[in-house]
Amino acid sequence: MGKVVTYYMTVVSPWTYFGHERLVALCAKHDATIAMKPVDLGRIFPVSGGLPLSKRAPQRQAYRLVELARWKALLDMPFNAQPKFGGSGAELSARWTLAAQEHDVRGAILFAGAVMRARWAEEKDIADPATLAACATDAGLPAAAIAARADASEIAARYDAATQEAIDLQVFGTPWYIVDGEPFWGQDRLDFLARKLAQ
Repeated sequence: MGKVVTYYMTVVSPWTYFGHERLVALCAKHDATIAMKPVDLGRIFPVSGGLPLSKRAPQRQAYRLVELARWKALLDMPFNAQPKFGGSGAELSARWTLAAQEHDVRGAILFAGAVMRARWAEEKDIADPATLAACATDAGLPAAAIAARADASEIAARYDAATQEAIDLQVFGTPWYIVDGEPFWGQDRLDFLARKLAQ
């Protein structure tokens, strides 16, 4: 049995989007298991020195767009740096992801990827249950059952718990991967993660 990659993520991070499918492929290659944990950056940033995009200095916001364009070109992925529904939050999709994990872990990973494509490539509103239902169907999941379960208090508690766990582990951004206690921050660290998995 391969290693376990604990994966702290949020679908509203473009960097998580850029790394998601590559992480899935990497873990498949090394027979590693992905333990995906959606987290709330709105809670993580204030205790870790981070700032939401709107509060960052203009020069940082400008350079972010340069970097995003570079990665889009390098990875040859469809991507809108300033998506039409960029103001939509991640909580609803996070709850759907957690509900999907109860049904099918692999399907939940596919669902998260579909949600990120919807936001970052397809100009869809991920705060709209219809968008999430379509993503669930694309991932082979029962959308109605997942929608119902996503409203449960237990799911909200799991989202809170995953976020607190990330804070306790000194996670300060996404995507964040941990293997055997070693942290890797950012999709640009996937080469280092690959080396770890190959050991």
